[in-house]
Amino acid sequence: MFIIYYTKMNKIILRSLLFLGLLSHAQSPLPSIELKTLSGQFINTDDIASNNKLMIVSLWATWCVPCKNELDAVAEVYEDWIEETNVKYFAISIDDSRTSKRIKPMIDGKDWEFEILLDENSELKRSFGVSTVPFTVIVKDGLVVYKHTGYTPGYEDELYEELLKFSE
Repeated sequence: MFIIYYTKMNKIILRSLLFLGLLSHAQSPLPSIELKTLSGQFINTDDIASNNKLMIVSLWATWCVPCKNELDAVAEVYEDWIEETNVKYFAISIDDSRTSKRIKPMIDGKDWEFEILLDENSELKRSFGVSTVPFTVIVKDGLVVYKHTGYTPGYEDELYEELLKFSE
C-alpha cells in the first residue's frame, strides 16, 4: 500500500515540476545585457524592456542570408505592425569584430525602420542559449513570451499572429 502511494506521489510531483518548468521557460525575463547602438553608446536590455510594453527582439548577422531575408520581410510590414499592436522591433546583430564593419554599410542600403543594436560579445546570444540565427523572441512587459529559431518565407505572418496574441 505504501509503495503504491509513494509511486503515485512521485508521479504527481514529477508532473507538477515539469509543468512549472514549462511555465517558467515560456515566460522568462528578458536577460539583462549591455548592448551597443550604432552610434557607439551603450544601452541595457532592461531599459529597452521598461520603455516598451510589447517588443520583438531578433538576433541576426550580416553573414546570415535567412536573417537578412527575415529582416527585409518584416521591414515591409513593420509600419502596419506598429499601428495595429504598438510593437517595437529590435534587430540585434551578433557580428563579431571580423564582420561588424559590414553592419553599417549593409543597413545603409536597406529600408529598415526598426532599431539596430549590437551584441558585440554575443552575451545576449549566449544568455538565450542560441546556437543558430535568426532567433526571434516576443517580449511583453519584460517577459519573453515567445521564441522562434530560423526563417522561411512567410514566417513573418506567423510572427504577426503570435504578436496579436500578446497585444492589447
